[in-house]
Amino acid sequence: MGYFDVPELEYTRYSNRQLAAVPLAFLAVALAILLVAYTVYGTPVALGMDFSGGTELTVETTDSESTIQTAFDEEPESIQSTGASDQYIVQFVSEDQQALTDQAEEHLTPVDGNDEVVQQTSSTSASFGAQAQETAFLGLAVAFVGMSVITFLLFRTFVPSIAIVLSAFSDLVIPLAFMNLANIPLTLGTVAGLLMLIGYSVDSDILLNNHILRRGGDFYESTHEAIKTGVTMTITSMVAMLVMAIAATIMGVELLASIGIILFVGLAADLMNTYMLNLSLLRWYKFKGVNR
Repeated sequence: MGYFDVPELEYTRYSNRQLAAVPLAFLAVALAILLVAYTVYGTPVALGMDFSGGTELTVETTDSESTIQTAFDEEPESIQSTGASDQYIVQFVSEDQQALTDQAEEHLTPVDGNDEVVQQTSSTSASFGAQAQETAFLGLAVAFVGMSVITFLLFRTFVPSIAIVLSAFSDLVIPLAFMNLANIPLTLGTVAGLLMLIGYSVDSDILLNNHILRRGGDFYESTHEAIKTGVTMTITSMVAMLVMAIAATIMGVELLASIGIILFVGLAADLMNTYMLNLSLLRWYKFKGVNR
C-alpha cells in the first residue's frame, strides 16, 4: 500500500487542551446550528420528500426552469435537471398528484415528438414519510449504539472507548450541521451516506487506538505510523467522494452529489477529530490518566 508523504507532527508542542479545543469548538458550533434549526423548523435537518411526504413529477419540456416555477398553483419545493436534455424533476409538498399533473400538462410545452409533458409521477403520504423518518433515525441510532458497544468490547477500558465514540459522534453532527447550511435535505439516500460515515470514522479511530495501545514502541512513533496509514486512507476516500460529487453535479444526479459532499465533509471532520480530539484523550490516558 502506498502512502502520502505525511510529515511527523510535533504533538509535544501542544497540550491536550489545545489539541481538543479546535474539534470541540467545531462540535459546539454544529450542535448550535442543529438546535437553532430544530427551534425554528421543528427538525434539526430539513426533511426531503422521503420523510415529509409530497409529490414528484418528472417532466420533459422546452420551457425554462423559471417558467416551470410559475406553471403551478403551488410553488415547487425544488426543480432539478436530470442531466437529460429538457428533463426535470419537480418536487412539491402537496400530495395532490392529479392536480399537479393537470397543471403541468396545461401550462408547460412538451418536447417535440412527445404528446405529454409529465413522464413519471410519484407521491409519498405524510404518514408514510413520518414512519420512514422514524425507521431511518432508528437505523442511525442502532448503528451508532452497535458501534459503541463493539468499541467497548474491543478495548475494555473507558477512556480509549469513549474517545472513539465521541469522535464518531462529532463526525456525524458536523455533516448534519453542514447539510443545514448547504440546504441538503435528509433523505433515505443521505441517511445511507451518514451510515457509511460511521464506518469510515470507526475505522480510522480504531486504527489509531490499536497502534498506540496494542503495539510496542514510543507513543509518538506509534502515532506517526497510524497517521501515515490513516491519512492515506482518508484522503484517498475524500478525493473519490469529491470526484463523485463533481461528476454527479455535472450529470444532474443530485442524490449522488449530496452523498459525495456529505462524505467529503464528514471525512474532513474525521481527520480533525481522530488526530486531535481522539489523540488528546489517548495521550491523557497514557501519561496522566489511569494506566493498565
